[in-house]
Amino acid sequence: MRALENKFHERIRKHPIFKGLSDHEFAECLGACALRSYQKGDKVLYKKAPREGLLLILQGVAEVFVAQEHGKYHQKEVLEVLEQDDMIGFSSLADFLDGKTEDPTRYEVEVAAVCETVCLHIPSAVVKARFDDPIVRDFALQQATIRLRDIYGSLAEQVQLANKWGESEPFIRLIHDVMNEPVVVADMDDDVQDIAGKMVEHSTSSVVVLNDSDQLIGIVTEKDLVQRVVARGLGAGTVAREIMTPHPFIIARDAYYYEAMSSFLMNGIKHLPVMDGGRVIGMVTLSDLLRKKNRGTIELLQTVEESTVETLHELKPAFYDVLGHLIQDGIPTVHTLEVMTKLYDRFVRHAIDLAVKEVGQPPVAFAWYMMGSGGRKEQFMLTDQDHFLVYADGGDLAMVEAYFETLGAEIVRCLEAAGYKRCKGLMMASESQWRGTLSAWKERLRSWGVRATNENILLAHNFLAFRFVYGDEALHDQFVVSVTEQLERSRIFLFRMAELEKEQPVPTFDHPIRALFRMKRESVDLKKQALFPFHHCLQLLCARKGLVGGGSPLEQLEWLVKKKIFSENTADELRFAYEVVLRIRVERGWEAYRKGEQSGSLVDFNQLRTKDKEELLLALKTIRSLQNQVVGMH
Repeated sequence: MRALENKFHERIRKHPIFKGLSDHEFAECLGACALRSYQKGDKVLYKKAPREGLLLILQGVAEVFVAQEHGKYHQKEVLEVLEQDDMIGFSSLADFLDGKTEDPTRYEVEVAAVCETVCLHIPSAVVKARFDDPIVRDFALQQATIRLRDIYGSLAEQVQLANKWGESEPFIRLIHDVMNEPVVVADMDDDVQDIAGKMVEHSTSSVVVLNDSDQLIGIVTEKDLVQRVVARGLGAGTVAREIMTPHPFIIARDAYYYEAMSSFLMNGIKHLPVMDGGRVIGMVTLSDLLRKKNRGTIELLQTVEESTVETLHELKPAFYDVLGHLIQDGIPTVHTLEVMTKLYDRFVRHAIDLAVKEVGQPPVAFAWYMMGSGGRKEQFMLTDQDHFLVYADGGDLAMVEAYFETLGAEIVRCLEAAGYKRCKGLMMASESQWRGTLSAWKERLRSWGVRATNENILLAHNFLAFRFVYGDEALHDQFVVSVTEQLERSRIFLFRMAELEKEQPVPTFDHPIRALFRMKRESVDLKKQALFPFHHCLQLLCARKGLVGGGSPLEQLEWLVKKKIFSENTADELRFAYEVVLRIRVERGWEAYRKGEQSGSLVDFNQLRTKDKEELLLALKTIRSLQNQVVGMH
């Protein structure tokens, strides 16, 4: 225990409750306190148990929850998650502040450690002795008001969910609430008969395979045993590493239910090992989640897979049904777009398969890319088509080009049948300037670099949002190398992109408080004046560092943090700004669709809620700061 005390000594010394004490006074107070360690699942506080003093979390995470019993089943509803430097037991302050004797029967909540947790118990006597200090009073008032605000916010959210869905299972339940633990493990050299025995013994349909360092290297499922052992006539002597699925899909313990459902549906799997800090801590299966609310996504995927050119028009209402439920459930916008992107990608790949089936097998390898909002993973509704084709050099050029001209037109026709409009600017694989051999694309990129006109720069911005969706991965890798090399040679082009960006500054408005009363007639175009500058700046920064086709803006931000272009704090501010603009755009776009109105990106401030208005003003300021930083670097 002395080692633990030494480890946390400085942090305890700087805490507001002990701030300003002399060394002697601090030693006296600390002597009255006690360090307490808890393992995962240990109760820190029980319901109807006395609350004596406060607990300061020095390490780990704790949950405040209400335990409920439904027959033989036990369920807990988590009210709050407390982390390092948070305090437990603020409700007990009322007892010594008003001089009443504590009544433990009124405590209905419990607190448990989520992982290995260390707390400092500060007894009531120490709290009372320190409470006359203004620093301590201010700290207690601040913490109590923050806790009150959070609790009211959580209560309001639960009431809204209850009104919408009654007693239905929340779509936003976390994975660690539904996973199975402990996970059943096997060694890579374990015999398949032993593995089958473990499955029977533990009534599980899978085991995870770990190496000597307890790192996940594979998974063996019942399906693997049937297909790779029984069907092949194998038996004793066959070991796990010979039949396992290596590098399985995984999910984090703090991921949401719908993220796991999305992974199951998009990747065609039924088991997801749950990870925490690089270690497997549990398993979640598709059957686990099918017992929960799935919002019709499974039926939709079946509809996609079974659709033909004649039935593609039936998909749009199904897509929008899923989108509507995600928005109604209050799923964070970035996660909503992640789910919709995977659904749309699934459909697009199916549409290309249908087109290839209609036209015939390609004479050479090809790669198909999305641009614009689809390339950035921001597409929430079926908007204009933005895509292009790259195909390998070789073969009879005239025959090859004739094939891909036909294929491009057929893909456009399939997408249009499902609800994607044709691009007004004709940025589609059906157009000759948006398809070509790898060599043709190299020349096209070179010509853009030589002629850095405003028109070419605008084309390049849309192009640089490209994302590989279908086709030959080796060809894709070659294409990315070509784009990267061309950008390296065309520094003047990047300079001109920055110059053009400088001419279109993000609008800024008055101080938020004053602005709330002075912008009834103000408006902002969320695409042109917020999202586009945000995208362009990230594209420029990524291109300068050699990243092209970098995925969504959030993925680009993560990459820029790794390259130390942004600090984590700056990246958090940019993520917040991006998510605010995106959320308002999605909500308003969906509302316009539901009302049968024309959807646009122009927003009047007088139509926004006060909270949205405040957050949008802050987001615009953050994006303007990013823009100034980027154009100043060129």
